[in-house]
Amino acid sequence: MQLAWTQVDSREPQFHSFIITREDGSRTYGFALTFFEEVTSKQICSAMQTLYHMHNAEQYDILHTPTSPQGLEDQRLPQSRPVLHAAPAISRLQRFNSYDISRDTLFVSKCICLITPMAFAQACRKVLEQLHQAVTSPQPPPLPLESYIYNILYEVPLPPSGRSLKFSGVYGPIVCQRPSTSELPLFDFAISEMFNLLGVENVLQLFTCALLELQILLYSQRKSLSSTVTFCAFTQPLSLESHGIAGRCGTG
Repeated sequence: MQLAWTQVDSREPQFHSFIITREDGSRTYGFALTFFEEVTSKQICSAMQTLYHMHNAEQYDILHTPTSPQGLEDQRLPQSRPVLHAAPAISRLQRFNSYDISRDTLFVSKCICLITPMAFAQACRKVLEQLHQAVTSPQPPPLPLESYIYNILYEVPLPPSGRSLKFSGVYGPIVCQRPSTSELPLFDFAISEMFNLLGVENVLQLFTCALLELQILLYSQRKSLSSTVTFCAFTQPLSLESHGIAGRCGTG
């Protein structure tokens, strides 16, 4: 797990979604926007550099630990020289996995999140992105930031079935629509993105595994991609009820 970032890492805000499923099968939907802020505290920067040096020293010791043959058969053989694992030099470890307080700028990740009873993904994404823009913009928003947070939490109602709702964000209006009971259920994700990520053959294989009620593990280095595929594949976009399908997401 990466706990800190420097100026060489990608620092674009990342949006992803998730589901909280209770024992009774009810669901709560979450939408999160992760962004990065520069660390200005000298104490934190100094502590992070110390941790990186300790980590590199530990990795160097592990990679260069001598190993000797083990077992009864090996004891009969002449004693051989200790074997060293091939490993990069400590200078190379420090260059590719280190933080230099005199050269690098340290960033820390932060997250803002919305928990909703329905999966209004696009509306929640616009709300979070506009809040993030208000925080990072050199110009303050038209109203205090707290007023927009209070509005979305306490004054924006859940749209009735078959109706649309339009409310004001920080910089522009946001619209969400709730299908009626005679329409397909709410699905606010782009299925085309799943096909672009996996390809047609992999998508067919994924649905085959789902219909066969096999356990499925999705792995991605970006949470936004794995959550998109999970929602598209397992949130019943065609109003098909499925039980016993286990889908898990992994990020690295």
